[in-house]
Amino acid sequence: MDASTPQPVTTTPLWLSVLQWACLILGSGVLAVIFETIGMPATFLLAPMMAGIVAGAFGATIALPRLAFNAGQSILGILVASSLSPDLIGSFLSHWMLFLFVVLSTLCASSLSGYLISRWGIMPGTSGVWGSAPGASTAMVLMAEAFGADTRLVAFMQYFRVVIVTVIAALVARFFVDTSAVVAAPIPWFPQLDPQAFASTILVAAIGATVGKLLRLPSPFFLGAMVLGVTLEFSGLTTFQLPQWLLAVSYPMIGWTIGLKFTRPILRHVFRILPQIAGFILVLVLFCGGLAALLVVFTDIDPLTAYLATSPGGMDSVAIIAAASKNVNLSFVMSVQMLRFLIVLLFGPALSQLVAKLVARSAA
Repeated sequence: MDASTPQPVTTTPLWLSVLQWACLILGSGVLAVIFETIGMPATFLLAPMMAGIVAGAFGATIALPRLAFNAGQSILGILVASSLSPDLIGSFLSHWMLFLFVVLSTLCASSLSGYLISRWGIMPGTSGVWGSAPGASTAMVLMAEAFGADTRLVAFMQYFRVVIVTVIAALVARFFVDTSAVVAAPIPWFPQLDPQAFASTILVAAIGATVGKLLRLPSPFFLGAMVLGVTLEFSGLTTFQLPQWLLAVSYPMIGWTIGLKFTRPILRHVFRILPQIAGFILVLVLFCGGLAALLVVFTDIDPLTAYLATSPGGMDSVAIIAAASKNVNLSFVMSVQMLRFLIVLLFGPALSQLVAKLVARSAA
């Protein structure tokens, strides 16, 4: 055949694409029910991601439109913005030395962990740095993608740590606080919409994503929406409404996109490095537990508040456990968690580049 002859383009038959999507959606729904039953955090993100991983391992050829993934990122940016409050500033100013000590210590430990993971070749490039970064796991995965890390490995490490941290946090809560009488509040799936607040949510997400893209921000759809949302939230110019059904639609856009990228070779690599990654995560959790012990000894903070505040990641699940536990200083917990998250967002790219240079220099 002549080299100039156009090569046939292989396309997936429509019936096969429809079948794959049906299996993916059904599998995600089944896993979501199972995860909700056992109390797994971030159900509507993890269930679609797990279903996507299984589909990718079996050779699925479907892919989510990029626009849907970008929309999911924008809604996540508004979610983060709406969780921040001007009250955090006052809480930070009253404990700023303590906050900085805890946050910087955790960042140093996680950065060292990421450097060793990259230096020893457990993960390629800066994937170990982003995988070790404490903060909102989904946000770290999105930032990692913007800086060229392997999002599959970053997602694996981040969400594996979420599971470990959540289980330990739940055990600590059960050990120190009797939560047997606490009844979980029902989730309002379809609340009455506030037209102005809901319209502001959609509009700010769209405008922020567009501005982030024009300014060429890293992870523009997430950061653009978050920065604009925080600015408007703190100024009091608007309020947001994020009904549960909107989050349940947005999270799978991110989960499926990440999960479908997994292939059998990458899964074999994941299982091969599982013991090492588990070891690094447990060491980081123990280090943060040591910071919590210092807070208990040198301040009047109770053990559960100290542990939840220093817990390395799983911010959403930590907030749920803190809110359901008596005698926990929720403001202190979320202030430390959010401060660390913001610092990672600001300095994460520089840290990843520094570690990449150090690893390259060590390998030379």
